[in-house]
Amino acid sequence: MGSDLFGSFAEATCAALVLGSSIGKDGDWDGLMFPLIVSAVGIVVCLLCSFLATNLIPVKKEEDVEKALKLQLISTTVFMVGAIFFTAYSYLPETITMTSIGGDDFELVYYKAWICVSLGAVGGLIIGLVTEYYTSHSYKPVREVANACKTGAATNMIYGIALGYKSAIIPVFVLAFVIFGSFTLCDLYGVSLAAIGFLSNLATGLTIDVYGPVCDNAGGIA
Repeated sequence: MGSDLFGSFAEATCAALVLGSSIGKDGDWDGLMFPLIVSAVGIVVCLLCSFLATNLIPVKKEEDVEKALKLQLISTTVFMVGAIFFTAYSYLPETITMTSIGGDDFELVYYKAWICVSLGAVGGLIIGLVTEYYTSHSYKPVREVANACKTGAATNMIYGIALGYKSAIIPVFVLAFVIFGSFTLCDLYGVSLAAIGFLSNLATGLTIDVYGPVCDNAGGIA
């Protein structure tokens, strides 16, 4: 369960490690270790935010489960942005000279690295919320697809395909903006940091992912 997320996390981490160690002219160790530190901070942030659902705002009825999971996803993203700022400020040196894909040198400073990670974290949150809107029965799109089934299979297929195309518009633009912004700031290393930012709150993402099979099994038992 969640093996695809672990695979994506491992691939993004390896890419950031390779780029951090290969394109840096000085301070290679700092560029190499920073992605791992971001991942470590993400684990701590997700652990602390889990107390929101267990202690501060506990789940007392079935309707509260969705709100609690969404609250954890949003809270981990917000706290990650702040935590990564202090992490980058305290860990990274003033400047790290790196080589861009075009062969030119550029200076990596802490706030650029923070912006790249933050772009990925916020972008992942936006894509997650958009995905929930288009796939949850609590919102209009899924209910419209269900109503389209009443008029026949052809209507259902046409409406479903059209809705699928529509649901991809915002994620595509978000991904394009994140890639463009991070590449402009820190070249390929910035893109790898943005990928780490997408998966920085993976622990919370796996919590939400696990809830689906739990509900399915509970429904089957009932």
